Amino acid sequence: MYITSQFDAGAIDIIDAGQPDNIRLNIRADNACEFRQWFYFRIQDVRNTPLTIRLENAGNCTYPQGWEGYQAVASYDRQTWFRIQTDYDGQVLTLQHTPIHNNIFIAYFAPYPYERHRDLIAFANTHAHVSSLGTTIEDRPIDCVTWGTGPLPIWIIARQHPGETMTEWLIEGLINRLFNNNDVIARQIAQLATLHIIPNMNPDGAIHGNLRSNAAGINLNREWMYPSLNNSPEVYHVRNQMHTTGVSLFLDIHGDETIPHVFTDGCGMIPDYPAASLAQEQTFTQLLASTTPDFQTAYGYAPDRFSDEMLTLASKYVGHTFGCVSLTLEMPFKDHNNRPDTTYGWSPIRSQQLGKDLCVPILAHCLSLQNN
Repeated sequence: MYITSQFDAGAIDIIDAGQPDNIRLNIRADNACEFRQWFYFRIQDVRNTPLTIRLENAGNCTYPQGWEGYQAVASYDRQTWFRIQTDYDGQVLTLQHTPIHNNIFIAYFAPYPYERHRDLIAFANTHAHVSSLGTTIEDRPIDCVTWGTGPLPIWIIARQHPGETMTEWLIEGLINRLFNNNDVIARQIAQLATLHIIPNMNPDGAIHGNLRSNAAGINLNREWMYPSLNNSPEVYHVRNQMHTTGVSLFLDIHGDETIPHVFTDGCGMIPDYPAASLAQEQTFTQLLASTTPDFQTAYGYAPDRFSDEMLTLASKYVGHTFGCVSLTLEMPFKDHNNRPDTTYGWSPIRSQQLGKDLCVPILAHCLSLQNN
């Protein structure tokens, strides 16, 4: 038996891997700060071997409540990820599984590899305008996909927090629908709007296997008031381009560790936020809920959750600055309890489908702005 995390986004610390029924591991911190929750590793030579894996410092992670009701994901081929038995006792997260193949990959959520990101950008390059808005701390491009010819500028960003891999799965689904020339809704959006899509705001953090930070240890979603080239060039460059194009609709795609639902968080708590935009926000979320059972509006964040740091968050900064509908869309690491799936939980396929479903309220929002 051999355990390794020496690959793209791999992350784990080994305490003792001498016995398959008592594998002792620690979840490691992000590369330059103390955020910790993401794990991703491979176990070799374990076909038909019952495994008991103890993540001993789970209770000391950034979101310990995120382990309650959580099931880890595993895969033999890194294509299909399924849930495995997972129990949490308040300190140790225990995973149990008997692999039917010789190697198994285990992760916090289905990874979105950087090579797949490169493939997505290459695919987009044949259907849209692909550019780099700047570079990260480690000199990786901040890829932007610009699509459509309409006058309304729409911005959609994902993976400010690199461990929230479901967000780039969503972007992949969205892009696949937008690029379908036979899709009437996509064609209408293209005529009404120009979409600026950032599939991965934080490629450095993604490759490092970080949960929430970039290579400098910075949480990008607390940098939107005063981004800097030294600490947060990712936000600095994207925000500058937003001010160049303007914003008519903004979606910031995230994953939530604790809440087992898909939901949005809007800008109703911002003082002087336009009443018209608040009404449009409600119309957008209600239409998304009627489009797919994988979205709901009953559960989400408390209105005052971000009161002290409100305008440092992307969606709040954009809503305040541009007065437009500006939403954070959250997907679960666990499952969407309105429609649970015991085999896969919330998954890449469901994330992709949600990306496709977003086209319906996006089009409706564009039509409402055109009519006004």
